[in-house]
Amino acid sequence: MTASYDYYKLAHPEQGVGSGFVYKTVPHITLKSIANNEAPAQEILYDQPEIDKTKIRITGPFTVEALPAPVVKPLDDNSKVETDATAKQSDWRDELRATGILGRGGAKIEFSRVEPLTGTKFLQAEAETKEDTPRRAVICFAGETMPMDSRMVSLALDEAENLRPAPKMIIFVAFQFDPEASKDLDDLNWPGMTILKVQMNTDLMTGDLKKNRSSNQSFWLIGQPDVELIRDKRTKCRYKVKVNGYDYYDVKKGIVDSGSTNRIAMWMLDEDYDGMCIQPKQVFFPMSGKKDGWNKLAKTLKTEIDPDLIEQYAGCESLWFDAKPNGSVAVKIIDDRGIESMKVMKVGEE
Repeated sequence: MTASYDYYKLAHPEQGVGSGFVYKTVPHITLKSIANNEAPAQEILYDQPEIDKTKIRITGPFTVEALPAPVVKPLDDNSKVETDATAKQSDWRDELRATGILGRGGAKIEFSRVEPLTGTKFLQAEAETKEDTPRRAVICFAGETMPMDSRMVSLALDEAENLRPAPKMIIFVAFQFDPEASKDLDDLNWPGMTILKVQMNTDLMTGDLKKNRSSNQSFWLIGQPDVELIRDKRTKCRYKVKVNGYDYYDVKKGIVDSGSTNRIAMWMLDEDYDGMCIQPKQVFFPMSGKKDGWNKLAKTLKTEIDPDLIEQYAGCESLWFDAKPNGSVAVKIIDDRGIESMKVMKVGEE
């Protein structure tokens, strides 16, 4: 997002990029043209558009998409779908037992066993931690092509409540978490129970390419973003977002520690979230320093960017913006490991 690119000369500038580019041409010299003293034909080099050195191209509008929620199952062969899902979960259980779950600073939650759990639908596995006092954990896996949604979370929690003996830990594992599901898990307070969100490495989608090693980083603990929506007291529709930190589960202590903003590599703000995908209006790089992030682009564009704004976009507090009444504001945070988490806030509930 902060890189710069060449800008190419347009064939018809008034028509935009769709009109094509002006390409470099070279004479196509043949023996016949030399023998007959003919003017050589011009050949267009379509891989070499001419560069307009008076302009610099930077990224245009973009969205940040997640895995789609809709899942269509074939009507004629449900057994194959269930068999494929069972096989995938078997691979994931084996990988989880071999690699554990990676937390901050290289700390791990390791398991002595990870086995299928019978009698439940949304809790598919049970495990036992490698600790002085082992804890029993139950695991809910989301599908390969769908995010962990709030419905799945609710049904898994209902099943966990009826288990005897009761587990000490519930682990929700997915390639992507729906924002509402994340909110439900972050807000959940279940005394005596540890609730964890774990992101799966996308390498697990191509299991045949992944080596079966204990050093694999296949499962990562997801932090909890501490974000607040602040209203301008002088008006009803003007707001800003402040990111206070990123809380992490401490593997060694077994508790959630309040974290600072030091580990936030990037965060994005969608001022009018539609519930489907993030369309950032403001993007921040808190860890970028003076050489990277928007500073890199500011240096390239020189006087074209306000240096005061560049400084603000390196922080953890957004610019003021107008929010729609009863609308939603979304913040996506990416930490220094590349693990992402999203927080959605309703306007008017701050």
